[in-house]
Amino acid sequence: MPNDSLPSLALSVRQPWAWAIIHGGKDIENRTAGSIRAGGMDCQRICIHAASGMRQSEHRWAVHKLAKVGVRAPAPDALVRSAIIGTVDVIDIVAESDSPWFDGPCGLVLDNPEAIVPIPAKGALGYFAWERAGAVAPTLPWMTGWGRAGGDDATLALFDDLPTGFKTPPAKPFKR
Repeated sequence: MPNDSLPSLALSVRQPWAWAIIHGGKDIENRTAGSIRAGGMDCQRICIHAASGMRQSEHRWAVHKLAKVGVRAPAPDALVRSAIIGTVDVIDIVAESDSPWFDGPCGLVLDNPEAIVPIPAKGALGYFAWERAGAVAPTLPWMTGWGRAGGDDATLALFDDLPTGFKTPPAKPFKR
């Protein structure tokens, strides 16, 4: 999709959830009713902006949640941040849904995701008019060692088809 044909509005989503919207089949973006109203969110085609922030606890929780719906999250150092990464149609706003992605209390129902070559951009709350700016966020030290026992990628490659597992579910890094 050429850059000049991208929607002018974007929604910033933390990783790996932004990746899941574009590549992993995530068809609901959970928000509160207040954030939907305050953010001017309605039904239209928008860009998905991968937010700059991603804490280790958030990524760990997301890996667990994604695995529960059968999706394997990329390693954190493979996730682009601070960039527009794709487009999606917001086709409805709901307060309940049978989607495994719905955690409520409300959700934007998403359809027709399309990936693009990432475009560096700054994010904002709610729908925002985006513009090319800056650079993608740098990889943080904790991201490069994620899931690598001693950094032996050759050994890990032998187990790529195994599902992600946890002895105990990680703690939820936020309250809702």
